[in-house]
Amino acid sequence: MNKWTNVAVKLVIIALFFLIVFLMGCVHSEQTFKSEGFMSTSSLPRESYVKVYKVIDGDTFWGKNRYGKNVKIRLIGIDAPEERSAFKKKKHPFGKVSKSHLDSLILNKEIRLEFDVDSLDRFGRTLAYAYLDHVFINEELIKNGYAVLMTIPPNVRFESQFVRDQNYAKSNHLGIWKLYDNPIFD
Repeated sequence: MNKWTNVAVKLVIIALFFLIVFLMGCVHSEQTFKSEGFMSTSSLPRESYVKVYKVIDGDTFWGKNRYGKNVKIRLIGIDAPEERSAFKKKKHPFGKVSKSHLDSLILNKEIRLEFDVDSLDRFGRTLAYAYLDHVFINEELIKNGYAVLMTIPPNVRFESQFVRDQNYAKSNHLGIWKLYDNPIFD
């Protein structure tokens, strides 16, 4: 082999090495997203029923499914103030009111859950729209000012409806809108 052939072979080997490293990085990124809960889906069907046994705050609760498994549920499309400081979120004065309202709606009751595109969040909580008989819980919380709109794609099925509900609560000074013009939950 002449000098130029050796150089060309070395360049091809180096290029292949970097290509392999790049592709391995892509695979690792996808696995990291999946393990953190992004782009994940639960093994639940498109709808399910749970009996609520504990309300954490105005948008999160625990339920027991028909197989006796405990499931932590986070309501899609809404954000409620925190009753206590947890992780990066700080306690909010309206948090106790929001939690108490959700308690009165669903505690110790069987509710129906529906799922959107992603059914798990990055914390492993089941993301759901909740219904008690014919009451759409997510909507009820926004429309009466116990929670505010928080849309995270791809779970946007009811976004336009939630925008209308929040505008209704805001213009009628309901719930948190009675106290704040622009509520922010840290």
